[in-house]
Amino acid sequence: MRTLLAATLALTLLGHGVASAQAAPPQTQPPKAAPTQAAPPQTKPPKVAPTKPAPKTPQKPPAAKPTVPGPVVATEPGFTIGISDVLGILVWREPEMSGDVTVRLDGMISLPLIRDIEAAGLTPNDLAERIQTAAREFVTDASVTVVVRQMNSRRVFITGEVARPGAYSLVSSMTVMQLIAVSGGLTEFAATKSISILRVEAGKTKTFPFDYKNVANGKKPAQNIVLKSGDTVVVPER
Repeated sequence: MRTLLAATLALTLLGHGVASAQAAPPQTQPPKAAPTQAAPPQTKPPKVAPTKPAPKTPQKPPAAKPTVPGPVVATEPGFTIGISDVLGILVWREPEMSGDVTVRLDGMISLPLIRDIEAAGLTPNDLAERIQTAAREFVTDASVTVVVRQMNSRRVFITGEVARPGAYSLVSSMTVMQLIAVSGGLTEFAATKSISILRVEAGKTKTFPFDYKNVANGKKPAQNIVLKSGDTVVVPER
């Protein structure tokens, strides 16, 4: 009898365990999160090559003024035109307005169409600009060139015992020794120690001594002065 009751009790407990097991919901695992995709690496924007500025169109240099054919006296910077100077004037493409003119005693020159225009006291470039301005009344694109043919306003003189005495144009800085050389040198009769330079300033005549042999030997270089327009070198006979 006891054995039967124990068996019944065991079956009863076993049934309760099975029912409990069926009633409990199965444990579900949390859903796996989808693997996150790695963000794509940030790419740097491509470097844009700097744009080069468009090359500047080279400007054409101004056309050189045409040269005046014929003899031309080289002048030092700042040279101003004087009375009796002979000038060569070229108006480009206008031969009737071009030609040689002499500065008159009143300091004026005369040109076709333009007529009288002041020249004395001006540099050749200044005179060219004046003529160019005046010529534009008749020629639209006038281009004027002025040169010195003969420099008669600035002269020095040498007289006495030299090969070629006379007047010489004072083109640039000229010393007594240079004038003697230009005039052909001293003659055999020249009094080399008694040469003098005469200069008129403020209405008075000044005299400067010149010893040719000493200057030539470098003993008295100060006597070899730079001549001024109007100076006269006198080389007496011994």
